[in-house]
Amino acid sequence: MGKRLRVSKSICSCASPRFSSAPIASFSRHDMDIWTEIAKYLDGKSLMMLAATNKWFFSTLMDDSIWKFACLRDLQIPDSPEVRFKWSKLYASAFGGSHSYSFRQKEKHIDWMRIGAFSFDSPDAFLMENLICPPKLPTEDTVQKMLDSDGSCILHSIKTGIWIADLQLVRCPVCDLNTCDGTMQVLDARHLELFLNDGFVNGSWGYELVGSHDIKRHVNSASGGILDVKHFKSPYTADLFNLKSWVGKSNDWQPKAMVTYNAVAINTNLQDNDGLHIKYHVMTSGDTGEVVAIRISQQLL
Repeated sequence: MGKRLRVSKSICSCASPRFSSAPIASFSRHDMDIWTEIAKYLDGKSLMMLAATNKWFFSTLMDDSIWKFACLRDLQIPDSPEVRFKWSKLYASAFGGSHSYSFRQKEKHIDWMRIGAFSFDSPDAFLMENLICPPKLPTEDTVQKMLDSDGSCILHSIKTGIWIADLQLVRCPVCDLNTCDGTMQVLDARHLELFLNDGFVNGSWGYELVGSHDIKRHVNSASGGILDVKHFKSPYTADLFNLKSWVGKSNDWQPKAMVTYNAVAINTNLQDNDGLHIKYHVMTSGDTGEVVAIRISQQLL
């Protein structure tokens, strides 16, 4: 005879939830909010590849707000005032691999590097050929007089907004000194919209020499800077004058650069020399007369 079960309860039915065959809400592959959020983590090339897959992605990912976010993110710069062109075109202009010598004087160009982006919040720029913070800004009435007096100058009528800065290395025949067989370094800054303007593309806008200056003695380095006068005393601009934080050691011959929210500077240490010839060029818009590009070029005497 078998033993009795010790439990007092009889066998009961399972009370756990039963599987339901009712339909469950599925993930929507075409949820605009989700893909807009995903787009924040994609670079321009990835955005274009995804937008090319079908019409829905194209209409979603070509929204200007997405490209504005990507452009400001990759330029590492705060928000910008209103722009004249679509942000997708501005992104392509900034990150498409073009620089100012890509359009003209190609045969004289040797090499370049992207420094970064900065902003002009005011229409006044301070240009300098050394990186020593002056006690006050120059006050002479012409650019040439300022350069002769202080080795720096103020430019007015700058187009406000985002600017991009590059360091260019070009052959000296681009200048007007026939005795130089070497190279010349150029701090090359331009407004973000420049390459999209017809006046630049068709060549009707050109660079104009506004001043030059010679240093007729040995110099330790070729340096230059461009900054927004409005932010001359800001803490971010002060970082530019803290040379120990970014300028190379005395035996380091590689160019160095520094960019802040409202300023840019370059420095290249030099070996024995007899001085520098420095020139300042600007390009003005044929539409508004505003300065849309600045070059500070330096070559050994």
